Amino acid sequence: MLYDCMIIGGGIAGLQAAIQLGRYQYKVIVIDSHDGRSNLCRCYHNLLGWPDGVSGETLRRLGRQQAEGYGVLFMKDRVTGVAEDNGTFQAFTEQSESFSARRLLFATGVRDNIPILPGLIPCLGISIFVCPDCDGYEVRDKPAVVIGSGDAGANMALALTHWSRDITYINHGKSPIQQKLLEQLHNRMIAVIDEKIVSVVCNGAQLESLALENGLDLKASHGFLALGGMSSTRILQHNWG
Repeated sequence: MLYDCMIIGGGIAGLQAAIQLGRYQYKVIVIDSHDGRSNLCRCYHNLLGWPDGVSGETLRRLGRQQAEGYGVLFMKDRVTGVAEDNGTFQAFTEQSESFSARRLLFATGVRDNIPILPGLIPCLGISIFVCPDCDGYEVRDKPAVVIGSGDAGANMALALTHWSRDITYINHGKSPIQQKLLEQLHNRMIAVIDEKIVSVVCNGAQLESLALENGLDLKASHGFLALGGMSSTRILQHNWG
């Protein structure tokens, strides 16, 4: 089948695009690997209509139902390459499938650099966050820790002082920090701990403490990740003309 549009990525952006195109009565297919950022987030706090927050899982489920109501087709697979020939795009997947469409829309988003730490994933979006614009408000007037690396973590810690004056920066990645940033951290009384984290201790989705490599158990109820290295999904291009 030749689709009018093929969307690669079924996260929030891909779903919104699918709904809009479906309402225009186009034939649309969404190819999604189900391992993007929205699969991990337990709660988004800054979305219109959800004052108490909503999980990525719920948004994805409702968005897919809405898009399917307009005839949009969904395929769980990972696109490994794309090609274009005389105005028609073709996508190739890990499951050796191929799909063709007149238009190709990339909605692959970004991948956060999330450290592999026991206990961390259940806390994402509830008590450990990645975006100060989205979730800085959640730590207003509360102590918070930044799990970071080098300048990326330093900048996150400084940004969070808009909401809280009790910020601790754990330089988990042990990357160097610019002298200028070190001075700013000092001026805002942000403690810097150059130590790796061994594990995250939580009660369900609520962060309770961080076990450090030096044996220290640091009490914490809220945290932010800022290790840098955020990346976009790469897809091979074949015969792109």
